[in-house]
Amino acid sequence: MGHRPDLGRRRRADRSMSTEQPVSGNSRHGDYSRSQGPVAEPARGTAAEGIARMHHVGIQVADLDRSLAFYEGLLGFEVITRQVRGEAYAGEVVGYPGVELHLAHLRPPNSSVVIELTEYRGVERTPVDTSTANPGTAHTCYVVDDVEAVHAALLAAGVRPVSRTIVSPEVGIAKGGKVVYVQDPDGVRVELLQPPPSSS
Repeated sequence: MGHRPDLGRRRRADRSMSTEQPVSGNSRHGDYSRSQGPVAEPARGTAAEGIARMHHVGIQVADLDRSLAFYEGLLGFEVITRQVRGEAYAGEVVGYPGVELHLAHLRPPNSSVVIELTEYRGVERTPVDTSTANPGTAHTCYVVDDVEAVHAALLAAGVRPVSRTIVSPEVGIAKGGKVVYVQDPDGVRVELLQPPPSSS
């Protein structure tokens, strides 16, 4: 992962590979209700209206430098800050007293969302099974102009694939586009989405 391949231009698009069916009413709590019991709708004027905006998405990593080689070196994210937090308050917040957090904030191209990479030191750590279907795991999605070129560059740099091939969805909001999954150094899934051509 030493060199940084040319991954081509990237553009903003308000599209994702989320479920194609909108949620409404109590249906959004269906699965949770069956496993955990009834879930009340949030009362208006409480937390439902208290969120001002999203600040960052956090990813826990085994080796911060290794992850920076992927997100900064290969994907071209901009490093905004890099710091070490070992104060008592930090351990209290994350639930690991005595931990030392080595972290970096990065911004993907043409995005206002920040990615936070955090390496925990001085505490016991257990790698998790990051297979896509496992509850509690997550993935991030990035829009690309040429998914074949980006995918080929990442594989050439040693990035591990998830999808057997690049797929062109036949239904849903990404119909006519192209999509593929790869893994970051810790196995966190990264989705590359080339949106369908504009209908205009």
